[in-house]
Amino acid sequence: MTDSQAESRVYETLLFEQTADGAKTETPFYITDEARLTKNLEILRDVSVRAGCKILLAQKAFSMYALYPLIGRYLHGTAASGPYEARLGYEEMCGEVHVFSPAYDEKYFGEICKYCTHIIFNSFSQWKKYKDSALAAGASCGLRINPEHSTGSHAVYDPCAPGSRLGVTEKNFTPELLEGIEGLHFHTLCEQNADALAETLDAAEKKFGRHMRGMKWINMGGGHHITRDDYDTGLLIDCVKRVKKSYGLEVYLEPGEAVVLNAGFFVASVLDVVENEMSVAILDASAACHMPDVLEMPYRPVIIGAGGPGEKKYTYRLAGPTCLAGDVIGDYSFDAPLEAGVKIIFNDMAHYTMVKNNTFNGTPLPASLIKRAGGKIETVKQFGYEDFKRRV
Repeated sequence: MTDSQAESRVYETLLFEQTADGAKTETPFYITDEARLTKNLEILRDVSVRAGCKILLAQKAFSMYALYPLIGRYLHGTAASGPYEARLGYEEMCGEVHVFSPAYDEKYFGEICKYCTHIIFNSFSQWKKYKDSALAAGASCGLRINPEHSTGSHAVYDPCAPGSRLGVTEKNFTPELLEGIEGLHFHTLCEQNADALAETLDAAEKKFGRHMRGMKWINMGGGHHITRDDYDTGLLIDCVKRVKKSYGLEVYLEPGEAVVLNAGFFVASVLDVVENEMSVAILDASAACHMPDVLEMPYRPVIIGAGGPGEKKYTYRLAGPTCLAGDVIGDYSFDAPLEAGVKIIFNDMAHYTMVKNNTFNGTPLPASLIKRAGGKIETVKQFGYEDFKRRV
């Protein structure tokens, strides 16, 4: 039996019985595996100790706060992109709270100051507007820079693309306005290895190195796939140590995906199978509603026990139940035919799913579950009609 088959057996026996609190695990639902999450956290803590840096959870990728007490034992705090994430990090996890926004809304900035230890500005005009309030609140303030060095393959996730609104470019940098700024921030990566960071760091030093001297900290953002099997942690550690030695800076990293990589699953059921030049299985799960990165990246999730088109005996296109013609997850093959009621288990579904899901077409939101390290399954949240109604 392969590892994939063994894992599939484990989840088939655990997921479809009642949870520890008596609720039935009706599909669709997300489930986060505590043991897998802990393994990732141990890797991140080891890197943090060896490199001498601080690592934050980027809540934009994963914000299941029921697991924040666990995450807080390994990481140094949270990174937020707006007032609600900032408050969530402050209330639910001990440690530092960093926030960055392309532009802050004045009506929420008081909240930002209340909850955040570090506030990062995207422009000198934003810095000038909010400087007094941020400093009066005791926040350590930073400025996002744009190294203008692209390393990724997905334009929609490239903060260094021409015309990007993210970060101050070298041409628009105004050193005489730096008084009160204690740190610099850049975030340019997406699911990448340490070689991309090394490239970006070289570009950042070339353009902004002279301004790093005299700062207190630098935040190298997220997108570091640190918990991936082939990730070059040695190179990452070298990059961090080089910055610390050259400039005397405290170094922050704020991965999101790496925290929960391969630690979550999304379980769905087949509702029907239709034929139109090929077999199309319609699920109770939607790419558009429940895993938007499938359409936005585009991203192809791995399914336990499935292969690529034609690899196994029975090939199907998996699609969602909404009216969107493009609500298609992808083409997969299986050892046995699919029919109504068959369960489909998607791997690596903790990040950018629960935080991005929606109720388009009045589609119900999936429940959120945790598989504890001891094997028990707990329901964290279930949703119904009122959740949909409140959103519209």
